Amino acid sequence: MESTAVTSMEPALTTRRARREAEQRTQTTRGRSTRAATSFDRLVTGSVPRAARPTSSVPAGQRFISRATVIGTLAAATIAAPLTQAMHQTGESPFDVEAPPTGPSTLDLVTQPVERPETSGSVVRAEAITRTESAASRSLDRSPLPECDVNASVDGTNGALADHSLCELWQPGEYLRPDAAMSLSALNEAFRASFGREMCLVASYRDLDTQYEIKASRGYFAASPGTSMHGWGLAIDLCSKETGDSEVFSWLWANAPTYGWQNPSWAQLGGSKYEPWHWEFVSGVSEKGEWRG
Repeated sequence: MESTAVTSMEPALTTRRARREAEQRTQTTRGRSTRAATSFDRLVTGSVPRAARPTSSVPAGQRFISRATVIGTLAAATIAAPLTQAMHQTGESPFDVEAPPTGPSTLDLVTQPVERPETSGSVVRAEAITRTESAASRSLDRSPLPECDVNASVDGTNGALADHSLCELWQPGEYLRPDAAMSLSALNEAFRASFGREMCLVASYRDLDTQYEIKASRGYFAASPGTSMHGWGLAIDLCSKETGDSEVFSWLWANAPTYGWQNPSWAQLGGSKYEPWHWEFVSGVSEKGEWRG
């Protein structure tokens, strides 16, 4: 009886032990699965299964920031990995655009010439006249010929003017009527400012004897003695260094009229006597009724 009982209990004990071992293995497997799921949930979402979630002392806002940071880090790593691999494989930036750039480069924009609209010719002339008139006004205010009395009366006849009716110019031995002398001296100051030297004169006032000498030597090309504007102190003859220099002559042509001096039409190219060196004081010659501009 005793041996039979023992023998009959062994399969039961074996069965219960196997069942307990099986249960232990099942619990171990579940525990591992639970821990793995908890670790992954905590890594991705910052949460754990409801049954296993411990009470946290961290505020909810901070937990939300941590979750966002982890998710952002995982996303950046996911994107950056293939891009980095592509860069290493091709040796080029993965952000390069295949289409060639269009439009001017920064260097082109900096170095290309800027086209400015042309200034109106009338504006240029107006500015030149304004500057010249201003210079003439300053010259007259400073009195370029301090010894010259511009209000002095003009007495005498052609080629025989009184001494007080003539003013000596910057060039020794050259004289003109006071108003003509003052205006020409103002022009000379502007000329000196532009070219760094004085205007060169061949002739200015001519007395009657000199007029006869000129007529005898030049014949038709000289005025009849007693009729020349040189005899009234209203004309000058320029040196060839002024008339032969295109820059200087162009400057005189543009600026001298502002100071009252012009090359009369009869002395211009195509006139009755070509004398580009001969210039006259317009207001004084007009006063005599002899201006032929």
